[in-house]
Amino acid sequence: MLSRIAESLFWIGRYIERADGTASVIDAHLQLLIEDPWIDENLACRSLLEVMGASAPGGADLTRQDVLSVLAVDRSQPSSIASSLGAARENARRAREVVSTELWECLNTTRARTPRKVADDKVHAFISWVRERSALAVGIIESATRRDESWYFFTLGRSLERADMTARLLSTRSLTEETGPSWTTILRSCGAYESYLRTHSGAPSALKAGEFLILDRQFPRSILFSISRAEQALAEIEPRSDFGAQHESRRVLGQIRSELEYRPIAEILADLKSHVESVQVATSAVSEHAMRRYFPNEAAPNWVGGTT
Repeated sequence: MLSRIAESLFWIGRYIERADGTASVIDAHLQLLIEDPWIDENLACRSLLEVMGASAPGGADLTRQDVLSVLAVDRSQPSSIASSLGAARENARRAREVVSTELWECLNTTRARTPRKVADDKVHAFISWVRERSALAVGIIESATRRDESWYFFTLGRSLERADMTARLLSTRSLTEETGPSWTTILRSCGAYESYLRTHSGAPSALKAGEFLILDRQFPRSILFSISRAEQALAEIEPRSDFGAQHESRRVLGQIRSELEYRPIAEILADLKSHVESVQVATSAVSEHAMRRYFPNEAAPNWVGGTT
C-alpha cells in the first residue's frame, strides 16, 4: 500500500473519532454547568479548553457559547468538530481510489452541512447530528471494507483517538477542585450508561464507573479495549517476529496497557488526572512513531546534474 493512502486512512479514522469524541466532551461540559449552577463558568470553560488543547479566546470571562464557538464550529482550531470533519473529508479525497463512494458521499455531505454557528437552543440537536454522522461513516467502513491493510490503518487511527478522547472525557472529572460531571453524565456521554447498567446494578459509583470506562475488556469505548485494538491492528500491519515487538509503537502500547491492566482501580482513581494524562502521552507517542515508520514525509530528492 502506498504510504500516502495509508496515512489518509489512518487520519480518516482519527478525525471521525475526534469529531464524535469532541461532541461527547461538549455534552458532558454542558451537563456539568446544568447540574451545578454555582460552578464558576469561566474557570470551567477555560479548564475544558485546556483539557482539549484548544486556545482560549482573549477578552473577559468565558461562557458556554465561547466553548461552542471554539470546539464546535471554529475551523481554525484543530480540535474542533468542524475542523475534524473537514480534515476527514480532505483525507478521503486524497485516498479517493480506495475510499468507497458511500464513504466519500457521507464525509462530503457532512462537511458541507456543518454549520458555522450553533444557536443556544440547537446545541443538543447539533451534538446528536455529529454523533449520528460519525456513526454512519464508521458503519460504512465496518460493513463494506475488506479486512486488509486499509482497514487496519483506519482501525489503528480510530483506536488511538478513541483512547485519547475517553481519557480527555475522564479529565473533565477534575475541571475544578470542587466538582466535575457526575459519573452518570460521563457514562451517558460515552454511550456507556445502558451497557454499564447491564453489567452493574445500582447507581454508578466512582469505583465501578471508572473501572468500566478504563478497564472493561468488552466495552468498545473503554481505554483498555481501545489500546488493545490498536495493538492488534499494529500486529497485523507489522511483520511478525519471535522476539517480541519490533516497533516502538507496540512497546509503548504494551507498557501503558500493562500499567492500567495490573494496577488496582482504586489507585488509578486516586490519581486519575495523572493516569489519563499518561494515556494521552502514550497515544500521541504511538501516533508519531507510526507516522515515522509507515508514512514519513521526507522531501523527495532533487536530481541536479547527476547529484542529489
